[in-house]
Amino acid sequence: MLKKRTISSKPFFEIDKQIYLPVKGSNSVFPLQSIYCVGRNYAAHSIEMGEDERVPPFFFSKASWAITNSDLNYPLDTKNLQYEVELVIAVGPDASIFGFGIGVDLTRRDLQKKAKIEGKPWFRGKSFPGSAVVSPIILFNETIKFEDLKLRLLVNDKLKQNGSCYDMIWSPKEIMCQLSRDNTLKPGDLIFTGTPEGVGKLEKGDDVSISIPDYINHKFSIL
Repeated sequence: MLKKRTISSKPFFEIDKQIYLPVKGSNSVFPLQSIYCVGRNYAAHSIEMGEDERVPPFFFSKASWAITNSDLNYPLDTKNLQYEVELVIAVGPDASIFGFGIGVDLTRRDLQKKAKIEGKPWFRGKSFPGSAVVSPIILFNETIKFEDLKLRLLVNDKLKQNGSCYDMIWSPKEIMCQLSRDNTLKPGDLIFTGTPEGVGKLEKGDDVSISIPDYINHKFSIL
């Protein structure tokens, strides 16, 4: 078991500062911990990716340094950068739902496919600087019904993804229950809950707009 640092001890070096995400309508911010992602949580997306929609969803993770809420450079070592719009859950104290936002799980699809063929992890396909785009966090209240939320993504003002959270295989609460079996959810964790069908390719110079109508609209560009 790792020992906690005592008050008198000093680290050999300093690490990066805490990452914070803005909270809509608040001067306070959301401190980021871990990023979890759900794969194949929409049957139609599983089908478009050539997978069996009867296979249950599964989890993977992204590095915390992958997070961004602004423009990003086209990543290295790929010719097939793809977007996946998702509802993002922000975890609060005692594994509660603190809030939510809309995000994009950016994927170097060619690297991911190569890893699948070779039986290797998806790390290079899924984790790179800027690969987890997320909007400001919206505070949650019990009047909000996730199944009623719509997810939209436009590229250069053309609608590419237009899905409903109603079509999730695992609901946000079910996702959190599944994750909690193997991991202790902590305040500051983010959960990307999966993408509906319609994923596609991005190029340098593309302008991307993502939204949950009536709640949030967020824009970024690929430089």
